[in-house]
Order: sequence, then C-alpha cells, then structure tokens
Amino acid sequence: MRLLKKMLHKDISKIKSNIFERKASRAIILDGNKILLMYTKRYNDYSIPGGGVDPDEDLIDGLKRELNEETGAKDIEVIKEFGIFEEYRPTHYEGYDLMHMTSYFYVCTINKELGAPNLEDYEISNSMTTIWIDIDEAINHNTKLIQSKDSKMGLSVERETFMLNLIKNELISK
Repeated sequence: MRLLKKMLHKDISKIKSNIFERKASRAIILDGNKILLMYTKRYNDYSIPGGGVDPDEDLIDGLKRELNEETGAKDIEVIKEFGIFEEYRPTHYEGYDLMHMTSYFYVCTINKELGAPNLEDYEISNSMTTIWIDIDEAINHNTKLIQSKDSKMGLSVERETFMLNLIKNELISK
C-alpha cells in the first residue's frame, strides 16, 4: 500500500525510543460528493470512520468491525486500498513517550441503510455521531478549526483534513 504521508505532531520535538505502536483501519465511503464521516462534538471535528485494530486481528476484519461499531454499517465491501498515513503523536499510555499510529485507508461500499452503532464509552462521552456530509463542507469546517487553534481540538484533525483533501482530489474530482 502506498505511503500517503508521514507526520510528526507539532507537540513532539524528536522521535524517542519508548514508542507505543498502534494500527488502525479506516473506511472511505462515498456517495457522489458526500462522504460518510464521524462528527465528534467534544472536538467539533469530522473524521473518517474506523479505528484501532486488535493485535492479532487482520486489517480488513478490524476495519469491518470498527465500521460496524461506529456507524452501524452492514454489507461492507472493500473495493481497494487507498494508502497509509503514519504519524508520531503524544500518547496517554503509561510508560510510553509517544505513539506511532499507522492508519490504513480503504475505499469501501456499504448498504445505504445504517443500523444502530455500538459505540465505546469514550465515543459516547465525546458525543460521536455518524453523518453523510458534502466533502467540501467537512474540509472547510476542519480547516477553520485548525486555523482557530482551538484548545479543544483533537490530535487527529490534521490527519483527517489532509485525507479529506486527498480523497476529494483523487476520488471525487475526476
């Protein structure tokens, strides 16, 4: 799979030796100019659905599990690989200096009718909801959030905005 970007989060001055490794699978689901995203009220941002893959779990199995849990999606079909986004960022995991997050992005299709999501406690407390939204609206919203330097801004908004722009340029604006 192609490497889309490698990013060092602005709060990290150098790569240290005690790194927590995390893999995530994320689903790009389009309907014309609309994209299926997660809106997180706590951070006031839009993100691509998906999340952490368990250590012994296949990337595609993890993608389908996460997508179903977050959105209630059914009949998930992976169409193709899109790319990898690597980032080094702060972590809350005890005993680690930082996290190396490797996100694997896949273009997918789903049944348009979404079931009930099965969100984790932190997703519920952050008020995460599923939304079909025009990709330009999501890009503009996240870009304004980044420019505002809002202290509530989440760590993933730069990754998500980069990816939304790339998706628009490569998958929608053809």
